[in-house]
Amino acid sequence: MNTITKTVVLLFLCLIVSNVSAQETQQDSTKTSISWKENGFEIEKLIELKKTIETEEREFLKAEVENINNRLEAGDITESEAQKLKKEAAKKRALNIENRIAIIDNKIALLERNDAGYSDETNQFGISIGRFTGININSKNKTRVYDKRTSSDLVLAAGFNNAIGEGQDIGDEYSFAGSGFIELGVAWKTRLFKESNAVRLKYGFSFQWNKLTPKNDRYFVQDGNVTTLEAFPSELKESEFRITNLVFPIHFEFGPSKKIERKNYFRYSTENHFKVGVGGYAGFNIGTQQKLRYEEDGNRVKQKIRRSYNATPFVYGLSAYVGYDGLGIYAKYDLNPIFEDQTFDQHNLSIGLRFDLD
Repeated sequence: MNTITKTVVLLFLCLIVSNVSAQETQQDSTKTSISWKENGFEIEKLIELKKTIETEEREFLKAEVENINNRLEAGDITESEAQKLKKEAAKKRALNIENRIAIIDNKIALLERNDAGYSDETNQFGISIGRFTGININSKNKTRVYDKRTSSDLVLAAGFNNAIGEGQDIGDEYSFAGSGFIELGVAWKTRLFKESNAVRLKYGFSFQWNKLTPKNDRYFVQDGNVTTLEAFPSELKESEFRITNLVFPIHFEFGPSKKIERKNYFRYSTENHFKVGVGGYAGFNIGTQQKLRYEEDGNRVKQKIRRSYNATPFVYGLSAYVGYDGLGIYAKYDLNPIFEDQTFDQHNLSIGLRFDLD
């Protein structure tokens, strides 16, 4: 009986060990399969990247050759110098392809000999795309355009706003200190002459917010096609009228600049120089709102009323600025009346500071 028991226990233990061993073998096989799939996917991406590298470097070479031809046409270099520069550019790009593809091949070899999840410490230096590509295709590799005649900047302006009409002066109807404007937009600047930067065309789009604060507890009332400025029944804590426009300014900009010449390109810079801009704008009214704040029966009331108020839908005007570097004094005047079909016309007038942020 004792012998039989020992035999059964031994057989049972053998069965357990066999099952555990089979499970471990299956898990190892699964891990290997997952590892191969993950690494295989990365390897496929790297092979595709090798093709991208060759195409990219050829495009860079093409751009460099175009720059060299532009310099040759401009008379900056001779024919022999141009040929020499082209050979140097071709050699550089060929070496770039060779070196960058060698990095990719090393990454592929690294993936083939290691399991998925292997940490490549070179990634912490930011030289890879993805986890294992080991190469970064970015603007640093790109060739600068030899003569870039158009640039862009952000335009921000703010200051005082008011309105004038026939027989009216600034500040008669609206608080001078309480009324203001803000303009925010994007502008492109193009040099008009090939050999000079004395005249530039500046154009783009802007959002304008023009605010008027009526005096003497008055507010705007729309009655059909007529908009009037009337006395409010009680004391107003706040009365603001705001018109939002989307406009497309265009200016001729004049002023000196500095020519900066480098080996493969040149630029004109207006930094630390005076500039004058003269032009205008045209666009559309995209919103009109009146805000009132007052007390009624001991309660504080705040109203925001959005309606047309017969505001002119199509806006246009004149504008100009005088500045130094990126800061200037800016003025604009709406040739269109604020409201349509009124007994007398009022025109919006703004003056303030302008920032051209390159």
